[in-house]
Amino acid sequence: MLRVLTLSTLFPDATRPNFGGFVERQTLSLAAHPDVDLKVVAPIGLPPGILSRFRHYAPLAKLPHRERWKGVDVHRPRFTALPFTQGRHHAAALERALVPVLDAIRTDFAFDVIDVSYFFPEGPAAVALGKRYGVPVSIKARGSDIHYWGEAPATAAQVREAGQGAAGLLAVSAAMKADMVALGMPADRISVHHTGVDQDRFRPIDDHASAKAKLGVQGPLVIAIGGLLPRKGHDVVIEAVAALPGVSLLIAGHGPARADLEALIARLGVGDRVRLLGALPHADLPALIAAADVSALASESEGLANVWVESLACGTPVVITDAGGAREVVTSPEAGRVTIGDPLAFAAAIKDLLANPPARSATRAMAAGFTWERNTAALYAHLAALVAGYPSRG
Repeated sequence: MLRVLTLSTLFPDATRPNFGGFVERQTLSLAAHPDVDLKVVAPIGLPPGILSRFRHYAPLAKLPHRERWKGVDVHRPRFTALPFTQGRHHAAALERALVPVLDAIRTDFAFDVIDVSYFFPEGPAAVALGKRYGVPVSIKARGSDIHYWGEAPATAAQVREAGQGAAGLLAVSAAMKADMVALGMPADRISVHHTGVDQDRFRPIDDHASAKAKLGVQGPLVIAIGGLLPRKGHDVVIEAVAALPGVSLLIAGHGPARADLEALIARLGVGDRVRLLGALPHADLPALIAAADVSALASESEGLANVWVESLACGTPVVITDAGGAREVVTSPEAGRVTIGDPLAFAAAIKDLLANPPARSATRAMAAGFTWERNTAALYAHLAALVAGYPSRG
């Protein structure tokens, strides 16, 4: 039996049920493996003292320190996240907070490996803790952990050193692996580990007109799913659709750029065709994606976006920028188009797909290799190999 301690700050809780859904699904799938015994440590970073009682921190501070989450034992220790320090002290604070928690866990759960699902701040902390407990550490890079924390002056060295110190590394795409190597991480320790998609939930539908009607849409529909952040490029997609008369756009997500996007929609006069839906439960996404004719995302950077693969599984072709693992997903015209992050280029690609739509079955076939079964098998094999090849533990 492989005893796995999964460590991730990207794990959902009662206040954020949609947070880190991809980490949750990967973790639950691994926990269901017949040869795995797994516990989760999902740390919560809070500012010091009275600051933790304000705004969005208060609900997090009230979460239980330990609970059963969808059948898995989850510990939620707190660590101090000092504001205005660009994260330079987060990993050290996390390590200090985790020592007593992991010491207690090891009294009845002598974990064989620490499986880290995001590079910062848990990566550096886990490498130090791996040495303390004499177990290998695996760290998975997903996107912003490398593209932001791995390049920010205050944290870049910590990310690089964690990558160099881990027994094994995972990357969500070959492009992400190349970015990790460029930061100084060892290529021979990095394996590409693609995401999975629930092929039963994300699948094509037959009656698109009815599905669109339920969304208040008639005619061609483009959808965009992702946080309302400048780097996601929703403004590019809005401007593109504004140039395509009769085409509607629904954007699902929330974030600090909402006001700017609302202003752009008003300025372009497309409020009758472009709507911001806010954050949607993950359970509502299959119906939205399957109803659409095109799924568009003009990201400046990505690892390998789950929504790309979920869209293909629904038979909905994508229009995306050449970011991260885009060309590992769009491998034929049936999958969609990869273009530059320019409104005119996006408008042209969307128009082309609307005029010449691929068969939905052909688009869905492009997602056939992205399954949770394959994801779980690869993760189990990776972790088991690290344990088998690790020096004897003290």
